[in-house]
Amino acid sequence: MKFKDQPIISMREFSREMIDHILTAAEKMEPIARGEERSDLLSGKILAVLFFEPSTRTRMSFETAMLRLGGDVLNLGSVDASSIAKGETLADTIRVVDGYVDAIVIRHPKEGAAHLASEFSSVPILNAGDGAGHHPTQTLLDLYTIKRESHLDNLKIALAGDLKYGRTVHSLCYALSLYGAQINLISPKELRMPEEIINDIIARGAKIKEVDTIEEAIKDVDVLYMTRIQKERFPDPAEYHKVANKLKITTDMLKGAKPDLKIMHPLPRVNEIDASVDDTPHACYFKQAFYGVPVRMALLGLVLGAIE
Repeated sequence: MKFKDQPIISMREFSREMIDHILTAAEKMEPIARGEERSDLLSGKILAVLFFEPSTRTRMSFETAMLRLGGDVLNLGSVDASSIAKGETLADTIRVVDGYVDAIVIRHPKEGAAHLASEFSSVPILNAGDGAGHHPTQTLLDLYTIKRESHLDNLKIALAGDLKYGRTVHSLCYALSLYGAQINLISPKELRMPEEIINDIIARGAKIKEVDTIEEAIKDVDVLYMTRIQKERFPDPAEYHKVANKLKITTDMLKGAKPDLKIMHPLPRVNEIDASVDDTPHACYFKQAFYGVPVRMALLGLVLGAIE
């Protein structure tokens, strides 16, 4: 199984065997991620962090992953303070940066930007989100969270919120189809998951059901995956305000849930999960954010050839 020097662009490129291999490697990284052990696995290696969109968890967890493994990080910083503000193309930026580093992680507002970057880079590109397209490392940490806190085989999961523009749920659905998951989709009709994605994941082995309310779905699912309505993806602000507050989970709604239900969210949240849910045993989203560190440590170790 070859990961060394390979780009990480989309979950469509991954087999179940490849995913399981990454999740097993991530589990071995957890003690280092928690600071309980030290590692120089990536000593002498440099990771470039090129974020053309705001980020907290993804950017910081990649940086933490690299530093925990003894490597160094080169951060682009503000786009306004770089040559991009002068009109430099993405292709030229990548050509320049790959001469400085051993791997590049990129987040960009345009779908397909990570793939484009990989065409011009001689070092591995890791896609940290490209517009409404793909976010494979988020999906891998989501799968790791499900494995650690629930189970992947015969999973029943409900995905709620922005299923049209949400790159996290698009990537997650492709991955869950490899495990034969039963997937409930909950969204306002304006934010329904695109038909081509639904058809694709059904063809890949997933079972799909569209339901109207969280209350209807929550009775028998193992995981509820909430997402925020992404204001930045709407061309028309008026359309955003029509759907902004349509889906929300509260503690009262959890009375009919399975005792071992886990609630996940890629964060940041706005108001789709009431703060009172944080104190319930169902809340899993802050653990989920931490799990991004060992997963990204495993990915960096694999693409840089430090582990197999």
